[in-house]
Amino acid sequence: MGREHWKRIWVGSAGNMVEWYDWFVYASFATYFAGAFFPDGNPTAQLMNTAGIFAVGFFMRPVGGWLLGRVGDRKGRKAALTLTVTLMSASAILIAIAPTYAVAGYGGALVLLVARLLQGLSVGGEYAASATYLTEASDPKRRGFASSFQYVSMTVGQIVGLGLQIVLQRTMSDDALHSYGWRIPFVVGALGAAVIFYLRRAMLETEVYEADETGGEERGTLRALWRHKREAFLVIALTMGGTVAYYTYTTYLTKYLSNSAGLSKQTATLVSFTALIVFACLQPLAGRLSDRIGRRPLLITFAVGSTFLTVPIMTLLKHAGSFWPALGLSLLALVVVTGYTSINACVKAELFPTGIRALGVALPYALANALFGGTAEYVALWFKNAGIESGFFWYVAGCAAVSLVVYVTMRETRDLDLARMDATEPSTLTTAS
Repeated sequence: MGREHWKRIWVGSAGNMVEWYDWFVYASFATYFAGAFFPDGNPTAQLMNTAGIFAVGFFMRPVGGWLLGRVGDRKGRKAALTLTVTLMSASAILIAIAPTYAVAGYGGALVLLVARLLQGLSVGGEYAASATYLTEASDPKRRGFASSFQYVSMTVGQIVGLGLQIVLQRTMSDDALHSYGWRIPFVVGALGAAVIFYLRRAMLETEVYEADETGGEERGTLRALWRHKREAFLVIALTMGGTVAYYTYTTYLTKYLSNSAGLSKQTATLVSFTALIVFACLQPLAGRLSDRIGRRPLLITFAVGSTFLTVPIMTLLKHAGSFWPALGLSLLALVVVTGYTSINACVKAELFPTGIRALGVALPYALANALFGGTAEYVALWFKNAGIESGFFWYVAGCAAVSLVVYVTMRETRDLDLARMDATEPSTLTTAS
């Protein structure tokens, strides 16, 4: 890959990192601000309230997917990427200044809700714009490797958030963190978004998009997407198991280790932080492997592993008791999830022609995340509150099993020519050859 390709991947990934830093900071710091926006009561109930608002953000993602996917297909990938980071910066500022329940009653929760809606709108478009940009900007023989940096950047964003949490935990008292310290990471996120906005203004458009002259007025429209409805439904189905597993072992893991396994918040955070560093390093390796052997083998490996290992891993994690057992089990889970995360961006982008690619990835992916990813944490806490926490483990395994059927029956997408896909005719990628 040439220097210019690396530059494009860096700028696209850096913005993605800030987007997902802000997105995940909400989840990782929820244990500290859950009591700030709701009346005193059961800690699990407070977490359920904040998790509910977290899930609501996901339901704006289809709107963001449609709106920003349309922008990406009609105005360019650069325009969509610049707009998403602007929205994310605004939402981070809102959370940083939101008043507490003691000051404004439920007014603070309302501000929190508005901020999450803006984040959902932004991230709903960011995923597709980033996936499309990274896939189109790369060498055709290294699309898996290049697009794997989407989850590298997403994970690095979470690592930075957890790293900041570890620093704050060791430099501030627990009372201070619950009082005002949780606002600091949102201020940092807003500043980071401003920097990325500046970088993205100077980024280059992809050659595949600039060379494409198909689609006309139907570029990025729902009518054009409907002609590729089989591929859109395929995106939903192949996302289902992966997004539930990903959010279970990333955003929910810290809460699970502290709220269910009995580890201290500091230890739980350190486990997640360490595991995610290894996870980020695995993404390019798995992406490069997919360029050699294809996408389907990795997806199938993930689905088989997640279907049969989720229940034992989550059960053992609950009784891990200390740092090292918890870390080992977390790493095992994330190694399995890598089969999905490392290549799902390029697989989805490879399903659609250029004129509908951003919307084709954005809308069905956002719908799947709203239904499964965004609700994973809330479903987990619901099972816990109902006294049947193990039911969630089977739920995650079941979602993976559904996706497994899709992975086994779909065709390979590795060798498709993105520039020559017909914008007016649906492809035939939904049946294995």
